[in-house]
Amino acid sequence: MRVNAVIVAAGEGKRMGGSIPKLFLPIGGRPLILHTLSRFNSSQVRKIILVVAEKEAARFHELTQSDPEIRDLQCVLQFGGPRRQDSVNQGLGRLDPDCEVVVVHDGARPLVSPALIDQCVEAAYREGAVVVGIPVRETIKFLTSDQWVRRTPVRDSLWEIQTPQAFRTEIILEAYGRAQRDGAEATDDAMLVERLGRPVLVLRGERTNIKITVPEDLLFAEALLRERRVP
Repeated sequence: MRVNAVIVAAGEGKRMGGSIPKLFLPIGGRPLILHTLSRFNSSQVRKIILVVAEKEAARFHELTQSDPEIRDLQCVLQFGGPRRQDSVNQGLGRLDPDCEVVVVHDGARPLVSPALIDQCVEAAYREGAVVVGIPVRETIKFLTSDQWVRRTPVRDSLWEIQTPQAFRTEIILEAYGRAQRDGAEATDDAMLVERLGRPVLVLRGERTNIKITVPEDLLFAEALLRERRVP
């Protein structure tokens, strides 16, 4: 099975603050993005389309070419767009012609386990579309625009969706093509597949598969690595 991955690393990371883009920040003495790529290097994915901001491309190129832990991984750089959705679409344009399954992942999720990536690949090949997620632990409330509680949904049916998300190639290409024609926007790739009327399977994800968004997330990631709590 030919598997490609689109890893989105083109965001500015404004909520992190500081002058260094968050994907270059160190975790355990190593740039964040290299942790992410190493995880994929230990999976069955052999080609990565790494979607980056044009102004940071030279820096990403230097990192990916010099790191010995990902020397067996084919890593192709692609410039991103103004939105995450645009960046993924740009990456899809660089897939191998014989690619059967596409994995889409956030570059800022450096602790995903290779086993979970492979689970997604196998499930997507069988079922067509799969995401990972974890049940929410807090009560969620829908609010009015002026912050009054409108209603409280049943917590048992609510899941926090993560990446990776994986799809048979023809499905994700159709979903992005339809979205582009319709001018549709989505906050994750599965939403575009759902617009086609196709079912999406949810696999149980990992609580350690955190997205690095604010400075406290870096501290948590460091602690997880130090205590060897990452699968």
